[in-house]
Amino acid sequence: MNPTLKRLLGTATAVAAGATALLGTGAGTAGAAERAHCDRAERPIWSEGPSRNVTAHRCSLPDSDHRWHIVEIDTLVQPHYKSDYLDGGVDRTGTLHDRTIRCLGYTTSKDTVNWFGCVPH
Repeated sequence: MNPTLKRLLGTATAVAAGATALLGTGAGTAGAAERAHCDRAERPIWSEGPSRNVTAHRCSLPDSDHRWHIVEIDTLVQPHYKSDYLDGGVDRTGTLHDRTIRCLGYTTSKDTVNWFGCVPH
C-alpha cells in the first residue's frame, strides 16, 4: 500500500477515535453519568427555549460526584413565560410525566435541588 495512503488512513482513524472519545465524555453518556430521581420538578420555558436550570423536589441524589447526571423526573411542570422576564407573566403551563434530563451538576437547599447545566430535551 502507498505510504501516503497509509498515513492518511492512520490519521483518519486517530481523529475518528479521538472525536468519539470526546463526544462520549462531553455528551454525558450513560456510562459516564450518575442517575438521580426526583418526584416533581419545574423548568421554565422562555422565548429562546427551555431553561438550563431545573428546580426539583423530593430527590434521591447520586452518591458520587460525576461530571454529568441523568435525572429521572416523575412530574415535570413547564411554565411558558410571555417574555424573558419573570414579571412578564405565564402564557400557559405544560405538565410532562416520566421524563429524563441530563444535567451538569446540582446544588441543594433544605427541600430543593437546583439542577444546572441541563441540556434541552
